[in-house]
Amino acid sequence: MNYERSAVHRTIFAVDVEGYGDRCRTTPHRLALREGLYRALCRAFDDVGVPWTACRSEDCGDGVFVLAPPQIPKRLFVEFLPNALAVALHRHNLNHHAGARIRLRMALHAGEVAYDDHGVTAPAINHAFRLLDAAPLKEALKASPGVLGLITSAWFFEEVVRHSEGLDPTTFRPVRVAVKETRTTGWISLPDRPYPADASLLVRVPEPAEVTGLDDYRTWRRFRRHAQVLADRGEPG
Repeated sequence: MNYERSAVHRTIFAVDVEGYGDRCRTTPHRLALREGLYRALCRAFDDVGVPWTACRSEDCGDGVFVLAPPQIPKRLFVEFLPNALAVALHRHNLNHHAGARIRLRMALHAGEVAYDDHGVTAPAINHAFRLLDAAPLKEALKASPGVLGLITSAWFFEEVVRHSEGLDPTTFRPVRVAVKETRTTGWISLPDRPYPADASLLVRVPEPAEVTGLDDYRTWRRFRRHAQVLADRGEPG
């Protein structure tokens, strides 16, 4: 195996279906949902000029993870893709039973990604999935009548969103993200039910969430369990 492959820069896109594991959904519902999700993604990507076939996608069961090559402008992912995806989701939901309808959380980030014989790995990918799992994003989508909740990383917001001429950055809301080891600021938008513009939020960014005593305790327990497993493996049979 070659461990010397150079990491490459990629736009990182990930989506997760709200309530995918709800007991009200049957297997036929989930199959129709998954088919509709991929149809919506392919159509939205192609409609905004991001060829689906030019990207690397991986199925996550209840979502999809996509890496886009660096020559595709990042602004397309935030200026046009969210609205195109929301339209495609609304179209799907109008024609399907409630159990097969889709509401999505979406995360955007970018960074250096390393490839190996099994797939990809990168701190930036981990970061995107932590954003996708952030409680403020889940709460924002749950409270919205729309079908899509978007969160961008602080980097993506500062480098792409803030300078965009194709959308209003003052409709984004900064939030604290605390998921596992990640403490950061994310920026939330509701593309099909946008927040009112508020320029003051662009200069009042919250500090990243602090690590609490409970977080320290969980980390200690995780490493203690890991150490015990290693110790057990080392004992003579």
